Amino acid sequence: MHGLLWRPGLTGTRGTRPLLVMVHGGPTSQALADWNARVQLFVQRGWTVLQPQYRGSTGYGRAYTQSLAGRWGERDVADVAAGIRQAEKEGWADTSRVALMGGSAGGMTVLLVAAQHPDLVHAVVALYPVCDLIDLAATTHRLESGYTVRLVGPLPAAAETYRDRSPLSRATEIRAPVLLLHGTADNTVPVAQSEEVAAALRASGVTVERHVYDGEGHGWGRAGTIADEADRVDAFLSRWVLPRELS
Repeated sequence: MHGLLWRPGLTGTRGTRPLLVMVHGGPTSQALADWNARVQLFVQRGWTVLQPQYRGSTGYGRAYTQSLAGRWGERDVADVAAGIRQAEKEGWADTSRVALMGGSAGGMTVLLVAAQHPDLVHAVVALYPVCDLIDLAATTHRLESGYTVRLVGPLPAAAETYRDRSPLSRATEIRAPVLLLHGTADNTVPVAQSEEVAAALRASGVTVERHVYDGEGHGWGRAGTIADEADRVDAFLSRWVLPRELS
């Protein structure tokens, strides 16, 4: 698996920094090696940031991208978990303090990693996440209306697979605190999806924080929303992942 690793410019701290795993959306997209405000925010605060380019990511050849066909919600999850284990093996960060963050398809992946690998995850931030694949297939916009057929399978034959790979169905397996952020004008992933998964998490006794931005769509368009996200995520991760003060 490919990926990007960002380290804070601090000497003598190898293996002592908390790890933030940022998972790109798409899911057939990629994390770029450019200036990313979200990445730099946390690198400057002393985090090591890992951006896995899980199978299905673009930029590594057609076969690599096509390898997610029929396996979305499976191979991406396995690859992110492998990235965390590799970080522990290589001593890149303190893997007793691991947070996951992702938006859209990346939000789905981080929730599934938390469900399937609870021993690896200490907090989750999901932005406008895909939580219900059957609902996504029925309601998403025309451009991506056939996306799930290729990445999961045809309906109704694959309905059980859709349910099994939906965070809404796996919410009872999540143990880490979860922060959910969504916009009311999202026409790709309806805001009701994060509302439903928040209710399921609370019913299972999981700590959940959820905030909805009025008028925002699938991603933020207002400077005030972007700043508010940064403050909320920073406060959430400081509360749940940083029991020791960064120095």
